[in-house]
Amino acid sequence: MSPLEIAANAIMAVSIVLAGRNNVHSWWLGIVGCALFAVLFHDVRLYADVALQVFFILTCIVGWVQWRRGAGGTPLPITSASVRSLAQLGLAGIAATVAYGLMLHRFTDAYAPFIDSAVLAFSVIAQFLLMGRRIETWPVWLLVNTISVPLYASRGLHLTAALYAAYWVNAVVSWWWWRRQMRAAT
Repeated sequence: MSPLEIAANAIMAVSIVLAGRNNVHSWWLGIVGCALFAVLFHDVRLYADVALQVFFILTCIVGWVQWRRGAGGTPLPITSASVRSLAQLGLAGIAATVAYGLMLHRFTDAYAPFIDSAVLAFSVIAQFLLMGRRIETWPVWLLVNTISVPLYASRGLHLTAALYAAYWVNAVVSWWWWRRQMRAAT
């Protein structure tokens, strides 16, 4: 366990808990934590996760602005995505997993390229749902965390694996909290 892994996890833990509590400050903390994770994942050859951290940094900036201003200058409400949109996102996630996994397998020395690519693809989907304050972000994060825990443990990132297990619990609680807030707003 390196100081880098400890710092990245500490900052991201706060960011993720704040996201679950529907708090806008999760976004700037996410930028810092993702930058640290990008370095950490590069060191252990999880290249899809490095790309994911870069994506997260960019989307944290956009999410921060969206949550603050929303539509028409008011904060975005928590809403639900359509079944059709979710089906399209699921198919896109599977396709991206296969395509990126094949690329990593063929052109890099990536460890577990397809599993790593699944984390990438479905994290992107979850992040877009989170940016739009869609309730379905939380079940997708549950899937990502379920895949991530054994992946990170297999690379010796035991603190990261343990925190992703805690993020799994956070996703369940956050899903409940957001549903409650969504119902109260209607």
